[in-house]
Amino acid sequence: MKFYNIKDIDGFFDTVQTCEGTVELLTSEGDCLNLKSQLSKLIAYANSFSGGKIPEMEIRTSNPEDMAKLVSFVVTTVE
Repeated sequence: MKFYNIKDIDGFFDTVQTCEGTVELLTSEGDCLNLKSQLSKLIAYANSFSGGKIPEMEIRTSNPEDMAKLVSFVVTTVE
């Protein structure tokens, strides 16, 4: 699922850490980065985000409840 204009980056990654299954960032190059890994998180910060927000990211989760949790976070933080 693609997410757009995430402004609370720290809150988003805090939510990722509460997920029970894997949460992966799918890159435009076709790579999958485990967002629970601190190294992958730093790579994602460096490559994908600018201006204090995440303009677009595609996420895949192994647990449907985790996707629902992430969607709920993004929907409640939209201005």
